[in-house]
Amino acid sequence: QVQLVQSGGGLVQAGGSLRLSCAASGRTFSNYAMGWFRQAPGKEREFVAYISRTGGITYYADSLKGRFTISRDNGKNTVYLQMNSLKPENAADYCCAATPRMKTVETDSVRYAYWGQGAQVTVSS
Repeated sequence: QVQLVQSGGGLVQAGGSLRLSCAASGRTFSNYAMGWFRQAPGKEREFVAYISRTGGITYYADSLKGRFTISRDNGKNTVYLQMNSLKPENAADYCCAATPRMKTVETDSVRYAYWGQGAQVTVSS
């Protein structure tokens, strides 16, 4: 089992920045690739970003490239999502997730076994 506890989130003005954190406990954190997903009211959950076990590979949803950055610190068992130049349409509940799969970039939420509790991000215009 891997337990994921998120922090960060909140209310920010359009153009502002937020950083989400996701701290893992339980099994060895570096054995898991990590992802961030989001879900806005009335919409399906969608992929945001992916980072490989070592952090050497990152991948983003096309609409977020250049504004969002995923990173991880395996010494602190934590993955981060830095969100810059936020827009009202970025508002959603953001969740981190862990997957033991290693062969490819995982953008499908069904491939992730463990999930954080979620963090609400609200962007005012």
